[in-house]
Amino acid sequence: MPKVTVDGIELDVPDGATVLQACELAGKEIPRFCYHERLSIAGNCRMCLVEVKPGPPKPQASCALPAAEGQEIFTTTEMVKTAREGVMEFLLINHPLDCPICDQGGECDLQDQSIAYGKGHTRFEMNKRAVTEKYMGPVIKTIMTRCIHCTRCIRFAQEVAGVEEIGAVGRGENMEITTYLEHAAKSELSGNVVDLCPVGALTARPYAFEARPWELRKTPSIDVMDAVGTNIRLDSRGREVLRALPRINEDVNEEWASDKTRHAVDGLINGRLDQPWVRRDGILQPASWNEAFEAIASVAKRAGDKVAAIAGDLVEVEALYAAQKLLENMGSTLIEGRQTGMDYDASNLAAVNFNSTIAGIEEADAILLIGTNPRWEAPLVNTRLRKAVQAGAKMFAIGSEVDLTYAVEWLGNDASLAANLPKAVTDAFKDADKPAVIVGGGGLMVPGLQAASLALVDTLNLVRDGWNGYNVLHFSAARMGGLMLGWAQPGGTADLAAANPELLFLLGADGIDFDAFDGAFEIYIGHHGEAGAAHADVILPGAAYAEKSGTWVNLEGRVQRGDRAVFPPGDAREDWTILRALSEVIGEALPFDSLTELRAKIGEDFPALAEESLARFEWAPPKLDAPSPNGEIAYPIKDFYLTNAICRASEMMQRCSAELLHGQEFVEAAE
Repeated sequence: MPKVTVDGIELDVPDGATVLQACELAGKEIPRFCYHERLSIAGNCRMCLVEVKPGPPKPQASCALPAAEGQEIFTTTEMVKTAREGVMEFLLINHPLDCPICDQGGECDLQDQSIAYGKGHTRFEMNKRAVTEKYMGPVIKTIMTRCIHCTRCIRFAQEVAGVEEIGAVGRGENMEITTYLEHAAKSELSGNVVDLCPVGALTARPYAFEARPWELRKTPSIDVMDAVGTNIRLDSRGREVLRALPRINEDVNEEWASDKTRHAVDGLINGRLDQPWVRRDGILQPASWNEAFEAIASVAKRAGDKVAAIAGDLVEVEALYAAQKLLENMGSTLIEGRQTGMDYDASNLAAVNFNSTIAGIEEADAILLIGTNPRWEAPLVNTRLRKAVQAGAKMFAIGSEVDLTYAVEWLGNDASLAANLPKAVTDAFKDADKPAVIVGGGGLMVPGLQAASLALVDTLNLVRDGWNGYNVLHFSAARMGGLMLGWAQPGGTADLAAANPELLFLLGADGIDFDAFDGAFEIYIGHHGEAGAAHADVILPGAAYAEKSGTWVNLEGRVQRGDRAVFPPGDAREDWTILRALSEVIGEALPFDSLTELRAKIGEDFPALAEESLARFEWAPPKLDAPSPNGEIAYPIKDFYLTNAICRASEMMQRCSAELLHGQEFVEAAE
């Protein structure tokens, strides 16, 4: 480890560290625009200048200069101060005075650094240049006259998103950043360039001219658009969530978020259920809470223990537990959390978990994907897989071919391949130190494929000291939490239908086969008026994820909690409170009256859910007697942007689907 001195502070720095990183380890702030910790070094902006001895008597760019033994680094000398002022002066030559109308105002690196490191006046009186606007799609709004050519957006698109669709044309003052042929950026991670942009050149189109950052209430939460459990911050004003931004969590999402996570929030105000409804004479009619509860109670008395519950993909642990306890009090254990009919064996949680962990999958050196499209099912897992491939991992896949943004050897779309792997695959895994298999929802829907994939644990030596390479990639935020609570029947929803329940609770479940439950009295507890509400006999309006404090478990078994950002609309209530009130009317009162008491009960019955942590599951895979899998594998997600009720109610997600996936053209108004 080289020993360097930074402004008189002596310290050891890791091998390969740059001078900029050495300065930060010493607690010194170094201004920068082009440098970013997760991107390659460009050395464009020259704002990070420092003085280094021994070396030429001139300021040097610290981001691109390796730290070496015996260096003396100075960050506050007059030479450095003058150099930074000069760089800032040049950066501002052509930058327009848009701060009063710029959406970046208040959280702009250029604003902050011009105050901290600029001269405070300019000597230039020439006309500023202007750059024509570039269209980058429905997510990104461009004002390219503000661009300072830091190239962060280009490097992100190429290195992290893996979609080489943003680049630079021209040279010098004529250089312009644009998508190739000025088409829409089609990456599902494109919104991250807005966070990366240090000026107001790239801003969020859905958020344009909506609010200033100091007007917003900021609430930490957990994303429910997929099973990754992206840590997010919900920015709200009044009763409306205006935007969702990623929070840094190195183990989960680093500092990225998918476009669906960011921009589906407008769906929280569209198509909402805001009052109870009861079906009378075949027609749903508005009702009071008392009327709705009485209608349910009268059926519950007749139904006895012939009660069942099916949970949707967005439900939090608290609601699942409350519903489970209510059914137990009524004498039923008919609960199912896989609404689309999957019936894989969930008796051992390690056999349905992403055991390598999201961060750990980067270390894998041989990976086999079975029936999964991680780019759509879990975009931020896909970025980790891309890192593994870039580090030299060999990637194989069984399924229909899709562009995953990295090199993949496609073996075919026949499920039987899982039981008869080609020799090239077994040879690659034989030499691997950390082999991994990832089974997706498409694979789990094929009879016999779970058994075939578990057999690969021994065949490919996936589980060894300090490493478990068997992974299941879920795509629903409620899935792992439900499985930990026991929301799984051996035969899936078919088992529930075979039991002929007279009373059926639907917790945000919109994707079930409703014909199979024609004889049941259906109670829908949810937040959007979709298929579940249309088939229900009683509708009880619930709260969406942004409107309640909840616990979710991501695909690797990580227990995470989010806080309430806004209140639900109208008469809607948090799901667990609805179930608690209903239990009183039915005569099966639940033993908790507050969120704190509820979570304490959950912790007593399920200790792994008591606190935010990564749950550890003992590896004891079930011995499955199943036929050999065969036939084609179909991926469960057909449209990345329309996977749940919130997305389908979002005008922005509808537009993204129409434009980016289906080629519809939208005419932009002149500004």
